[in-house]
Amino acid sequence: MRLVTFHAADGLRLGFQQGGEVVDARAAAPAEAAFADALAFIRAGAPALAAARAALAAAPAEARHPLASLRLAAPLMPSTILCSGSNYRAHNREKANTPISGKEPEFFVKTADCVVGPEEAVIHDPALTRKLDCETELAVVIGRPGRHIPVERALDHVFGYTIVNDVTARDRQVRRSPEGTTFYELGRGKVFDTAAPLGPCIVTADEIPDPQALMLMTRVNGELRQRSSTGDMIWSCAQLIHFFSVNLTLRPGMVIITGTPAGTAWSADEELGGKWHPEPGLVKATRYCLPGDVVESEIEGIGVLRNPIAAGEALRQAAE
Repeated sequence: MRLVTFHAADGLRLGFQQGGEVVDARAAAPAEAAFADALAFIRAGAPALAAARAALAAAPAEARHPLASLRLAAPLMPSTILCSGSNYRAHNREKANTPISGKEPEFFVKTADCVVGPEEAVIHDPALTRKLDCETELAVVIGRPGRHIPVERALDHVFGYTIVNDVTARDRQVRRSPEGTTFYELGRGKVFDTAAPLGPCIVTADEIPDPQALMLMTRVNGELRQRSSTGDMIWSCAQLIHFFSVNLTLRPGMVIITGTPAGTAWSADEELGGKWHPEPGLVKATRYCLPGDVVESEIEGIGVLRNPIAAGEALRQAAE
């Protein structure tokens, strides 16, 4: 099953996508409390999924809408986004690494303040960064709570999967000590407005039996920058769930993002320690993202998350 959230006249609505059509959950079953929004649906567990399947089968015509006619929002507004950096072998080969890169997951956090949905703009704010980079990542949506979750049972806690673009201010992130050691500042480099486009849908776990066998791609202005299998992860989704659950009780609606493969703009930036390794079919970046660019993050079995890059000043004026 595919969950979307879309804009309606009275606010955001939960929808169930089936092919090119979306069923408005509340219109299909007004009395179903679990259909209030994505988080309520995820928390309700298996009974909500059963009710959704029944709603899909019996929804009246007025509850059905062509997907192309809807403006999608992020399918979920996560309470917490737990992030694992340096989690693809090929990505580690293309960049300046810290002493722990590839030896343990690099743990940082993004918040719901960073989240935007499909087709929403990523802000290019030159006061923050002149090296705005994008990273397509598989995102794990937690469905069942747990702490100290064993690896062998970790995927039982997954509700589903979506796509996150881990937008990064590289010149804020990558730092060098006078002695030549590389270290990362993962606060200012990773956490800012529009730094976590998310969507376009959440695909339930039953439709993705092996999250380590998905193809992932990034295109910038149509150029293929990243292409890899999630099988190149150093730590699998199950291992990351275990890892993060040692620190925190994982709760329904939390999201874990799992790292990005090679092909970022960072790889072409020798000033920040980039080491481009040519791969067939991939286009080497000549610069970081700028206003007017369009980034498409695609993961097999989920879809395409598309976001334009827009000037921060223009967005501030629009907000006023």
